[in-house]
Amino acid sequence: MSKKKQSDPAEAEQKAPETPSEEETAKAGAQEEQAAPADDWKAKYEELNDRYLRMAAEYDNFRKRSQREREQAYTDAVSRAVTALLPTYDNLERALKAETADAEYKKGVELTMTQLTDSLKGLNVTVIEASAGTTFDPNFHNAVMHVEDEALGESVIAEVFQQGFQIGDKVIRHAMVKVAN
Repeated sequence: MSKKKQSDPAEAEQKAPETPSEEETAKAGAQEEQAAPADDWKAKYEELNDRYLRMAAEYDNFRKRSQREREQAYTDAVSRAVTALLPTYDNLERALKAETADAEYKKGVELTMTQLTDSLKGLNVTVIEASAGTTFDPNFHNAVMHVEDEALGESVIAEVFQQGFQIGDKVIRHAMVKVAN
């Protein structure tokens, strides 16, 4: 018969590598998982919060940009329409300055001019201040002539040839003027 070799438990412990049992591994993993989820959730929260804040800022920028573009498109459309009407305004202005014997004709031209200026005001179109004696501003006035006049100061408008118009800060047409000195 064969002899079975009996090992003693101390020898078995020495020979076997020290590996934790499945229970010990599960317990250690559970303890790490309890500590790790708090850190994981905090990191995930920070990441999601950062993404949310960035997305909210991008949306706000998009909303503001879209609003500016809509306003700009409206201003451009109004300025194009007004530019098409300005020759009519100029002709009505010339007709008002012309001498006529027919009072009804003059009254009709005045009423037409009043209606046109009211329509322009309704579109927030304003006449650029360019009367004689005001200071010349190249942002709003177009100097087409220069005259030496000691009675007027330097860079002062002497005469207005054509009215200028603007809508808000945008100049639709510069005022055509004669500048002194």
